[in-house]
Amino acid sequence: MAAPMELFCWSGGWGLPSVDLDSLAVLTYARFTGAPLKVHKITNPWRSPSGTLPALRTSHGEVISVPHKIITHLRKEKYNADYDLSARQGADTLAFMSLLEEKLLPVLIHTFWVDAKNYVEVTRKWYAEAMPFPLNFFLPGRMQRQHMERLQLLCGEHRPEDEEELEKELYQEARECLTLLSQRLGTQTFFFGDAPASLDAFVFSYLALLQQAKLPSGKLQAHLRGLHNLCAYCTHILSLYFPWEGAEVPPPRQTPESPETEEEPYRRRNQILSVLAGLAAMAGYALLSGIVSIQRAPPARVPGTRALGMAEEDEEE
Repeated sequence: MAAPMELFCWSGGWGLPSVDLDSLAVLTYARFTGAPLKVHKITNPWRSPSGTLPALRTSHGEVISVPHKIITHLRKEKYNADYDLSARQGADTLAFMSLLEEKLLPVLIHTFWVDAKNYVEVTRKWYAEAMPFPLNFFLPGRMQRQHMERLQLLCGEHRPEDEEELEKELYQEARECLTLLSQRLGTQTFFFGDAPASLDAFVFSYLALLQQAKLPSGKLQAHLRGLHNLCAYCTHILSLYFPWEGAEVPPPRQTPESPETEEEPYRRRNQILSVLAGLAAMAGYALLSGIVSIQRAPPARVPGTRALGMAEEDEEE
């Protein structure tokens, strides 16, 4: 008997099954098609077989880590949400997918990873509280740099030099994109009628993050909330396909009793490495900042030994 397919993705928060755009899109597509996945919702990407999230381990042991390729594999396994679409609807899907990536994705990255207030109070806060020590000290900053590089690639060479002008242009195009999506959806349950398709999985992942997160700086969020059919669309998908998932606060740190803990051979190794990394970081900080200093004292002077003992006690504290 073949092993079950396993999906590794970011954990849920803000009332959503996952706080990550790509993880949410793959999760939603899998729910739409009923694909039998063993889902691991985690907050440590290093526990993924690819080192990134989302990632799919197939029944044959192959690891796929690109969202579009994960969905393509699910289609090959007969879990195809677009099976009943006409040729014209298939072409519309490609057109709208390009529109999302070109017009909406840059603003989503800007909203969550570039806007200083949103990043500090929402994005970094969630990841820093959810990630295990010591990853929570440096990984959110690394993720921010990766998203900023992705934003530069999406904007291309013809982007305005002035940051304010660029931001104004991005948000204007995103508002137009949301209005177009609202007009295309109309009063329908899903974009192509009464059954969800792959386009719905991607549109939902974009809109739900924007709708659910409590953003202190929510310029595009205010525009979305004025498009009532899109808001009702997101709420309907959440209640129908994810009725018991999502959390308003980050999930608790993993414990050995948790069903999502690492496999036994690697658990103790990772715990030891984490502790050693933390101790090395604290010791390095103490030495560099002058909190602890090591001096060679003359053997005959007992007070020097006492001074060194106190320094070691401060380091331990």
